[in-house]
Amino acid sequence: MSRRSSSSLLRVAVFAALLAAPLAAPLAALLAAPLAAQAPVPPALVPVLQQLERDNAWTVEQQVSICEVPAPPFKEQARAAEFKRRLEALGFAGARVDAVGNVIAERPGAVARPVTILSAHLDTVFPEGTDVTVRKVGGELHGPGIGDDCRGLAALLAVARVFEQHKVRTAGPIVFVGTVGEEGPGNLRGVRHLVTKEYAGRVDHFISVDGAGIGITSRAVGSHRYTVRFKGPGGHSYGAFGMPNPIHAAGRAIAKLADLKVPASPRTTFNVGVVGGGTSVNSIAMEGSFELDMRSESAEALQALDQQARAAIEAALTEERARWPESRKALDVVMDTIGIRPADARQADTMPIVRAALAAARAVGKPVARTSASSTDANVPLALGIPALTVGGGGTGSGAHGSEERYEDGPDGHKGPQFVALLVAQLAGLRR
Repeated sequence: MSRRSSSSLLRVAVFAALLAAPLAAPLAALLAAPLAAQAPVPPALVPVLQQLERDNAWTVEQQVSICEVPAPPFKEQARAAEFKRRLEALGFAGARVDAVGNVIAERPGAVARPVTILSAHLDTVFPEGTDVTVRKVGGELHGPGIGDDCRGLAALLAVARVFEQHKVRTAGPIVFVGTVGEEGPGNLRGVRHLVTKEYAGRVDHFISVDGAGIGITSRAVGSHRYTVRFKGPGGHSYGAFGMPNPIHAAGRAIAKLADLKVPASPRTTFNVGVVGGGTSVNSIAMEGSFELDMRSESAEALQALDQQARAAIEAALTEERARWPESRKALDVVMDTIGIRPADARQADTMPIVRAALAAARAVGKPVARTSASSTDANVPLALGIPALTVGGGGTGSGAHGSEERYEDGPDGHKGPQFVALLVAQLAGLRR
């Protein structure tokens, strides 16, 4: 064993009571034990962690090759088929694709519960036709989605592979899932179906591996996203002057939205990210539109902001109509929903699943100073009261959702899959 491997395994000692204790002991009681009092990692996981380090090149190869299979929004089928094929090759003969496109592979436990879902998302933000070739630049990998979420998919495959090879036994089943529709326009459609249809009422823990690093997202940033369209008959800029103008109305609305006051805590935000409408400089447009994004980790604050935004949009409509009192031309507004993601900030850092993740990160030598809130697949289970986290898959990344997205494995990229393996083994209930 190398000196680095030996030191890594010594750090795993923080998992002692969690993994070596009898299965009947409640998880919360195990987590209450002081870290210093915890015994060495169970023998069953020692070779698992060693192999994840030894086979790190295999994990990176999976990351690169799966990333070169396109998965644009709503068109994840090619990547889903390849991901299913890889799970089958690892021994999951029953891998399947559900009604919305999620890839699901179940690993049985000794008993039916607890059910632990380990997921990563298949889709990207990049449109059809994007060049998805991954390039190696020095020690970095460059390519669309290489971190978000090809790293998560690779970490999931690495854990599934090593658990099968070492015949890791768990009390409850582990369900490996590649989800669809995680990114913006997908509106979490994959995970919604997964936890409300496929496994309704049967999920005890949900872990999403999303991106690089070893961060722990324990709270859900919700979002309300709308396309706002002001509509009128339009006309010539000179000949029809004096009628309500949809673009002017949209401008009024945007100005009012820009002046909204939101709380700093809980953090609540808004943004107009896309503006559209009109056909020429000398025409009164038939439509003026914009896309509005509002976010908060507080459901109450998000709903209050939603109401403020609607009031601002209605006020803009009223003002634009009133600006031209002699006109009988119509002006109306329509708000179309782009997506609604639930917010949930109830899961405290003292919750067992969060403490388990913090302990796992410490065990692999990557302690996490604080948890975070974000918008991920974990939003849906969290809102349903299911213990859920989103974690990183190791390494470092930057430029997500952009043309310069990159990933660097560095000297300890293998610690991401080790972290995930430790966490999942604990939640599923490792058996000796």
